[in-house]
Amino acid sequence: MTSPSVTTTKPQASAPSGPAAPSTAGYDAGLLLLRIVLGLTMAAHGSQKLFGWFGGGGISGTGQFFTASGYPAGDAMAVLAGLTETLGGLALAAGLLTPLAAAALVGTLVNAIVVHGTGAFFAPKGIEYELLLTAGAAALALTGPGRYAADRFLPVLRGHRLAHGALAVVLGLALGGALLLVKN
Repeated sequence: MTSPSVTTTKPQASAPSGPAAPSTAGYDAGLLLLRIVLGLTMAAHGSQKLFGWFGGGGISGTGQFFTASGYPAGDAMAVLAGLTETLGGLALAAGLLTPLAAAALVGTLVNAIVVHGTGAFFAPKGIEYELLLTAGAAALALTGPGRYAADRFLPVLRGHRLAHGALAVVLGLALGGALLLVKN
C-alpha cells in the first residue's frame, strides 16, 4: 500500500502591497534626480572658482576670498576647492565612486558653513543653503546612488553598504575639519 504523497508548502514572504509599498524604480529615479541636481550644482560652483564661469571669480578672485577669510595660500585653496567641487560634483552626478564623491563635497561644504556662518540661519548671511547641500551629499553617501549609476558597474561598490557611506561621511567631516585647522 502506498501512502499518498503529502506536499507541504512553505509560506513565501511577499512584498508589501498597497499605497505604502516601496517602489524600487521610484527610489532609483529619486536618487538619480538628487544626484544630478546636487552634483551639477556643485560642479558649476566649482567651475566658478576654477574658470570664472557663471560670474565666478576664477582662481585669482576666489584666492583673494580665501586669503581674506583666513586661509593660507589663497590661490592654492581656490584650486583645491574648485577641483573638489567640480570633480566631486561630476562624479556624484554620474554616480561614480559615490561615497568618495559625497565625502569630498561634505568636507568642502563644512568649510563653507564655517566661513559663511554668521550666527544666522537664513539668507542673505545664513547657512541654510550650505547646510542643505551638505545634508544632501551625506544622505547620498549613506543611501548609495541607486540603480541608475556608474557604481553599479564597479564590483567593489555594486552592493552599496551603509558602512561605506558612514565611513565616507566621517572622512569628509574629518578632512573638512583638518582644513579648518589651517585657517587663521
